[in-house]
Amino acid sequence: MLVKDPNKSRLPSPLNRSFSLWGVAAAVLLVLALNFLLIPKQPVMMVDFSAFKKLIMDGSIKRVEMTPSAYYGFALTKEQQDALRQQAQQGRVTQTGSATVKEYQTAPVQDPGFVVLLDSKEVEYYEVLPQNHPILGFLVSWILPLGAMFLIWRFLSRRMGGLGRGVMSFGQNKSLLVAEGNTGVSFNDVAGAEEAKAELVEVIDFLKHPARYTAIGGKIPKGVLLVGAPGTGKTLMARAVAGEAGVAFFKISGSEFVEMFVGVGAARVRDLFQQARGKAPCIIFIDELDAIGKSRAQALSANDEREQTLNQLLVEMDGFDSRTGVIILAATNRPEVLDPALLRPGRFDRQVLMDKPDLNGREAILRIHSQEVRLNDSVNLRDVARRTPGFVGADLANLVNEAALLAVRAGRERVTQPDFDSAFERLVAGLEKRNRLINAKERKIVAYHETGHALVAHMTPGADSVEKISIVPRGFGALGYTMQLPTEDRFLMTEGELNTRIDVLLGGRAAEQLVFHEVSTGATNDLDKAGDIARRMITDFGMSEKFRNTFLPARRQGQLLGDANAITLREYSEATQQYVDEESARIINGRYDKVAEMLRRHEGLLHEIAEKLLEIEVLEKAQFKAMIEKFSDGKTAVAGTTETSKGQPPH
Repeated sequence: MLVKDPNKSRLPSPLNRSFSLWGVAAAVLLVLALNFLLIPKQPVMMVDFSAFKKLIMDGSIKRVEMTPSAYYGFALTKEQQDALRQQAQQGRVTQTGSATVKEYQTAPVQDPGFVVLLDSKEVEYYEVLPQNHPILGFLVSWILPLGAMFLIWRFLSRRMGGLGRGVMSFGQNKSLLVAEGNTGVSFNDVAGAEEAKAELVEVIDFLKHPARYTAIGGKIPKGVLLVGAPGTGKTLMARAVAGEAGVAFFKISGSEFVEMFVGVGAARVRDLFQQARGKAPCIIFIDELDAIGKSRAQALSANDEREQTLNQLLVEMDGFDSRTGVIILAATNRPEVLDPALLRPGRFDRQVLMDKPDLNGREAILRIHSQEVRLNDSVNLRDVARRTPGFVGADLANLVNEAALLAVRAGRERVTQPDFDSAFERLVAGLEKRNRLINAKERKIVAYHETGHALVAHMTPGADSVEKISIVPRGFGALGYTMQLPTEDRFLMTEGELNTRIDVLLGGRAAEQLVFHEVSTGATNDLDKAGDIARRMITDFGMSEKFRNTFLPARRQGQLLGDANAITLREYSEATQQYVDEESARIINGRYDKVAEMLRRHEGLLHEIAEKLLEIEVLEKAQFKAMIEKFSDGKTAVAGTTETSKGQPPH
C-alpha cells in the first residue's frame, strides 16, 4: 500500500491527476456559455422554403433578414418593431406579450425569383453579416492557446521532474514512502536466509527500542549493505526489516538519483535524508547501490554527476547522528566495484551476505511460493529442493510458476510431481523442440555422444549420478543432453573430483572417435569447460607439478564495461603462461586417453545404450540402470542415488 509522502507533491492525488482534464472541460463550457449569452435568441418557427414564400405572398412576413446560413422572416417592419419597442419602454405594452411579433426561419435556396417576390410584395429585406464578439474572440484567440501551452508545459514538467513536480523541482528525490509503519512483509515471508535474519535482528531491536542503546552510549551501525547474487531476496529482506520494526520505509533505486543535469543527484540525496529525519525512526533502502557507488579510482572517464552524487551520499552518512533512528539499507550484487569510502566504519560498516539457500532453505522457499498453488498430494517439495542446488529464490519462484502453467496446459486441476520435473528440465536445458528435423547421421552422432557422457559418469567413482539421457533437441542449438545430478550441496572439490568432471566432459568426444573414427563440432561446450577446469587447477588451485601449492594471480580489468569486454591481466611471465598452456593441454590429453580406453573396454554396452536411445529418444535413470545391470549380469553397481540438483547444461 502506498501512502502520502511528507512532501505534498510526492504522490499525486486524484484531484491533481485530473486537474488538466477539468481545466479543459471548464474552458469548453465557458466558451459555449458565452456563445449563448452573447447571441440572444428569440422563439423561431422553422418552415421550409416554399412555406416561407407563401407567408410572404399572403402578407404574414413583412421583413426578411438574410444571413449566410438562414433566412429570418418577421411579421413587423423595422419601423413597426421600433414603435413597439418604444411603447414597451414607456410601459404601455410588453414586447413579449404582442401576438403580432412572429419570426420564421428557413434554409436559403438559390432562387432568382425570390428577390423579385420580395419587391413585388414590398417586403423589407437586407443582409446581416456575422457579428464579432470581442470577449468571445479574445477567449478563442488568446486564452485557449495560452491554456493549451500551459497544459503542455505542465505535462512536460511532470515527465522531466517526476510526478507532481515542476521543471524546477529536479532536486526532489523520487523515493516512495512504502506502507508507513507496515510494509506487509515480515521475516515469515523470507526463507532460506536465516543467518541474514539473525544479523538484522539487532537493527530491528534498535528501531523498536532505541533508548536501550542510547542509555548505555551504544551506537547502531548507520548503514547495512545486503550483498548477494541476483534473485536472493535482498529487496524482500529490506522490506521485512521495516515490517518487523514497524517503521516508515523509503525505497529508491540508485539509478533514480542521476539525471541529465549535473548536481541533481546530490540535491536528491539531500532531500531524501531531510525527509527521512522528519520521519525518524525509519529505514532508507537504496537498491542497486553500485549505480552511484562505483569506485572513483576505477572510472575510465570522469562523470561529475555520479561523483557529486556519491560525495553527497558520503557526506550525509557522516553528517547525521545514528541516534536519530535513521537506518540505511542498501543492496548490490557487485560489492567489488563499490568505492572504499562507502565501506569504511561509520558508513556501510556492516555487510550481510544473502547467500544462495541450502537444501532446507530451498524447501522453505518452495513452500512459501506454493501456498497459493493447488498441489497434488503426490508432490514432494523436499525432492524438488534436492534437485535444485544453486537455485535462488527467484529461480524457485519461477520453477513453481512454470509447473503450474504446465499443469494448466495439460488440463489438470492440480500440480503434480511430473509437472515439477518437466518445469525443472525446461529451466535447465531449455524448451523441448521435437519438431526440429535432424538427419539420421547427426542423430546417431548425438546418441553416441550423450551415451559416452553417461557411461563415463557411471563408471567413474565420485561422478554425479546420471538422471536422464535425451537426444531431443532443446534450448538454443542443443541437440541432446545428459543430466547429472549431485547427491548433495558441495562447497569444496578435491583434485580427483575435478579430474572426474573433466573425464565426464570428454566422454562424448571420445565416444564419437571410437565409433565413427572422427570427431564433430558437438563437443565445443565440453572442451571449453574442461579447459577452464584444467587451467584453474594450475593457476588458482596450485595443482600442477611445477607450481604445486602456488597461486598464479590474474585479475580482470574493465569490470565497469561488463564481463564481455573485460581484459585479463596476468601477474606472471610469458614463460609461466607457456607452461600453463602446455600443462593444461597435457592434463586434457591424459584424461582423454583414459576415457577413451574406458569406453573401448565397454564398447558393447555403449552400442546397446545408444541404439536404445535412438529408438525411444529419452532414457530415464531407472531404464539406464536396468540396461547396465542386464548387460553386466548385475556385477556393476550403479553409482549415485535418486537425489537431484540443477544439473549440467546441455552438451
